[in-house]
Amino acid sequence: MDGRKQGDGGRVLPSAQLKWQIEAVLFASSEPVSARRLALALAVPEDVVLQAIEELQARYEAGSGVVLKQVAGGYQLLTKPEYAAVVSRVISGKRLTLSRGALETLAVIAYNQPITRSEIETLRGVNCQASLDVLLEKGLIEEVGRKKALGRPILYGTTDEFLKALGLSSLKDLPPLESSMPEPGPDDPGSGGTLFPTLSRRN
Repeated sequence: MDGRKQGDGGRVLPSAQLKWQIEAVLFASSEPVSARRLALALAVPEDVVLQAIEELQARYEAGSGVVLKQVAGGYQLLTKPEYAAVVSRVISGKRLTLSRGALETLAVIAYNQPITRSEIETLRGVNCQASLDVLLEKGLIEEVGRKKALGRPILYGTTDEFLKALGLSSLKDLPPLESSMPEPGPDDPGSGGTLFPTLSRRN
């Protein structure tokens, strides 16, 4: 049994067993799993895996506390946002906690990458070295090269960990800036914006 069945017109459809196998893998994995990796592991064509994922997504959307989303080049089972509060009351998760300054710095990098430290500080109006250190330590940003300018300053960009933290498939899925950008402030805890609602602000 290869997880496929023949549909009308000879079209190959995913079997129930294949969908259960994919569901089990995604449930057990703490990281996004690509369709290609699933196809290789289950010995079925990638298009059949994608069809199975679409059917699973429709089932979850119809009524479930979880969603199946494309995140950072793969697929992952995630809690629906409306149930995040109750989940956090029961389970101590690994939700990232950042100061207002770090959140602002992360937002500047996300929407202007690749970008140098001096460019970030020009936009924010404050020293951002402490925020950069925190974001690098948490794996949300990384050095992506050096700018062809005097001194060859380091360029920063976001990582796949950043996409996973926000539940995004790619940077194209970032929310529009509009008025959600927090006001510039020091690298201290304080009131921040709601640009990245899945990241906690330290109080």
